[in-house]
Amino acid sequence: MRAGIAILGLIGLAVVACGGDTESATEVFAFEAIAADGPTIEPDPSGGFVTLTVTTNIDAVCAVAYGQTEDLGSLATDQDMGAAGHSDHEVVLGGLEPDTEYFYRLQGVGVDGRLYRSELLTFRTPPAAEVSPGRNLAPEADVTDVSSEFSEAFAAENAIDGDPSTEWSTRGDGDNAYIVLDLGRHFEVVAVGFHTRTMSDGTATTATFTVTVDNEETYGPYPVGRSEVTFAGQILRFDVEESTGGNTGATEIEIVAAPMNDSK
Repeated sequence: MRAGIAILGLIGLAVVACGGDTESATEVFAFEAIAADGPTIEPDPSGGFVTLTVTTNIDAVCAVAYGQTEDLGSLATDQDMGAAGHSDHEVVLGGLEPDTEYFYRLQGVGVDGRLYRSELLTFRTPPAAEVSPGRNLAPEADVTDVSSEFSEAFAAENAIDGDPSTEWSTRGDGDNAYIVLDLGRHFEVVAVGFHTRTMSDGTATTATFTVTVDNEETYGPYPVGRSEVTFAGQILRFDVEESTGGNTGATEIEIVAAPMNDSK
């Protein structure tokens, strides 16, 4: 869930103020003063990204600077697309190496007009876990139809780009959201996955989804995440079956090929 231009502008102010300009007249306050719960780090089993969540006791716009050294070097923003501050924050830190220690700082600006920065913190990514046999076909697919897109920044292609920090968002489709993918030829499939986007106010969260193969048989509904299923097909339509409404969509979609299809 990429932040909007307004969020990036506010975060830019916070980053400049928190970037270590010792001669700046702007006072920076401890992020811990507004951290009501967290931060909590939830690593992906692949070791390639983690999801950081934190709750603040005032509305704020937040970002996380991170890297393998204390110089940091990468920045990830709160994933809520709303331009206003809020209290429940979720940030995906991507491009990570498995079994590696990372440094990070939380930083942001509150509705009180103050800039906040945490101490330098660390986390370690897990070793890469074994995954189901077969490669994910979704990044090789073409999007041939979609119920809607919130904007260019939330395009349907974001759901199949292999980057969990980007996402496809609809324009208020709720349970009517869908996306159609063309694999280019028939494949034997052993699992599908739908990883939901969500908003800090609880909307846009998909609970279950279905998959219709070649405009014929429908499979599911399945809970969000990855589910095992066996079918052969080329055109796959993913439908949101049940959600909390609003701008539903996906951070990533998976279509796992059977082992016999694993080589290109």
